[in-house]
Amino acid sequence: MRTSHKGFAEGLLFTLNIFIVVLLLAGDSLVVPQWLQPIGRLHPLILHFPIVILMLAMVMEFFRFRPGFADEKLYQLFTTYLLVLGALLSSLTVIMGLFLSREPGYEGSTLQWHKWFGVSVAFVGYSIYLWRNTLGYTATIAKTGAIVTIFCLTLAGHFGADLTHGEDFILAPILQKENRKVPIEQALVYQDVIAPIFETKCQSCHNADKMKGGLMLTDTSAIRKGGKTGKLFIAGQPGISLLLQRIHLPEDDKKHMPPVGKPQLTDQDKMLLYLWIKNNPDFKKKVIDLPATDSLRTLASTRLKPTESTEEVYDFSAADDQDIKKLNNNYRVIYALANASPALAVNIYNKSTYSVKVLEELDPIKKQIVILDLNKMPVKDADLKTIARFENLRQLNLNFSDVNGSGLKDLASLKHLKTLSLAGTKLNPNVLGQIIAIKSLAELAIWDTGLKPADIQQLQAANKKIRLLSGFKDDGKPLKLTNPLLKNTSQVFQQSFQLQLSNPIKGVDIRYTTDGSAPDSVKSAAYKPGIIFTQNTVLRARAFKAGWLGSDTVQFNFYKNTYIPDSISFLAAADGKYYADGAKTLINKELGGTNFGNMKWLGSQKEMAILMLFKKPVELHSLTLNTMRNIGSQIFLPAEIEVWGGADEHHLKLLANQKTAAPRKEDPFAIISEECKLKTAGNVSCIKLVIKPLQKVPDWHPAKGKPAWIFTDELFLN
Repeated sequence: MRTSHKGFAEGLLFTLNIFIVVLLLAGDSLVVPQWLQPIGRLHPLILHFPIVILMLAMVMEFFRFRPGFADEKLYQLFTTYLLVLGALLSSLTVIMGLFLSREPGYEGSTLQWHKWFGVSVAFVGYSIYLWRNTLGYTATIAKTGAIVTIFCLTLAGHFGADLTHGEDFILAPILQKENRKVPIEQALVYQDVIAPIFETKCQSCHNADKMKGGLMLTDTSAIRKGGKTGKLFIAGQPGISLLLQRIHLPEDDKKHMPPVGKPQLTDQDKMLLYLWIKNNPDFKKKVIDLPATDSLRTLASTRLKPTESTEEVYDFSAADDQDIKKLNNNYRVIYALANASPALAVNIYNKSTYSVKVLEELDPIKKQIVILDLNKMPVKDADLKTIARFENLRQLNLNFSDVNGSGLKDLASLKHLKTLSLAGTKLNPNVLGQIIAIKSLAELAIWDTGLKPADIQQLQAANKKIRLLSGFKDDGKPLKLTNPLLKNTSQVFQQSFQLQLSNPIKGVDIRYTTDGSAPDSVKSAAYKPGIIFTQNTVLRARAFKAGWLGSDTVQFNFYKNTYIPDSISFLAAADGKYYADGAKTLINKELGGTNFGNMKWLGSQKEMAILMLFKKPVELHSLTLNTMRNIGSQIFLPAEIEVWGGADEHHLKLLANQKTAAPRKEDPFAIISEECKLKTAGNVSCIKLVIKPLQKVPDWHPAKGKPAWIFTDELFLN
């Protein structure tokens, strides 16, 4: 290496390493000016060069003193060039990395490990360069230095990958955790359904070591807090929640999450997040606490382990079929619990024909009876001796029978009895000891038995494992009614519709309004079956009942659509990501709801044009387009709507040209029906609809200057 080049390289290396020391001493007080930040962001680009060059230089340095290479001038010179170049690039990369680490979103132990191993690479490489031509530099030192440098390079790269791509990025395929499904009865909605989505798709950029946008998704408190742009979600309002807005942005949008190149959310992931937010996120709720028909529970169950069969395996043989057939009659029904199961259930009916003989006749199948239902039968305490002969009995129902408990001692011999129902009987408090003596009991129904709270507490204290069903405890506070339910299958009608409302609680008075006001229990119209509506209707309803708190007010929108085109097609199609069912989406009588990513909305950043044809000419006076406004997700109302009509697509006239008001920053999320009044002199057989988006998003919006998105889910022709 020429002396001038060598002197310049050594001087530059010395300067860079001193600068690194200064930056390290500055620590957290280091502030990188904005004009220097682009230099820091070159770190991911430059770092690959010193890795390769230093790795090669260290391999050559390791073998430098071998007889075949020691006197080879080209080998020695090439090694020197590689080493000085690698050391220079390492120092530059470290400086860039220190600049980058001062930007928001980088912190934690992984960053520290990456930083110090990176600094070690620069310092060790520089030290080897300074020392390698001295007399004390031996083959052992050369090999040790090469090994240490490669070791530091490897670990710096490992922690850098963890920082960029998430923990254990390099070893993830080897150390991949088994996807263990949690049993549905144990699963928590957040921990076992939602958190795994965050863990696999989001936490590589939003963790304790790397908080992009100031957002961390590794613990519940941080999720509730949100990031620098605000809260992650608004409970119950997925349509205006930042999380849903970001994941539904086009992939080429820089704010789309996860970023391009990262594992993307599946449609099921998106729907789970949507339903979780819609259900008011609860970080401790169990999946089985959701209603059985709840969409979130249904979808979550596909990712969980189904409830294992609890069917008991019995150690006794099956009864003779002829005996069962002989004992079966209209008032004594005997049936097997399952196909090929030896276990039998017996139900006794008709109290006028009951006597203890009905039970005694069951002696031929006494070993096979596991369930005996004597609900509302005039069973006496003396009859319990006969029941005690059914040695494999698991469930016994004596609800509303004539027992008072004096004969319960006979049931103590039933070693398998798990469930005993005594509701509605007149139990004597003195028989509590007899109940306690039935050691196998797991569940006991004793509501409406006349036992006092103190008696029940005594019973519970004596057997803490038993589940006592003692009835509803009224604290005197009125309960809130559930909301009215809409039973109409569609909210789009052609000529008229009959309103169908219901409520699961009997005796409820449902009141409604159609003028936008809140319903009350006095002045508002009372719902009765058979109410007919013939026009567009915004219906608000609420349930009332004496002694109860009124329900929340619910709103249902009904849209009239007199004409349905015989064919509908795109002239200018929707975006491929929001294509739904194509042009047919607009006439399928299915409203899209509040989630524009649910494949029920048509979306585009370009002009959409739709052609509709009618076999028989129709007299049209209006066309209404159902649209969405979601400012946060860059979704604006159409800037302009054109409606053309005529005898065919080659003879069209402009029937309406409607422009919307300029958008405002404070415009709320809304589903808005844009009605276009048509100027027609006669019937038409062809309609062309042109929907134009806002060409440039206003300057007050983060996406300023870009074309807006337009979304529509239905159109109505009247």
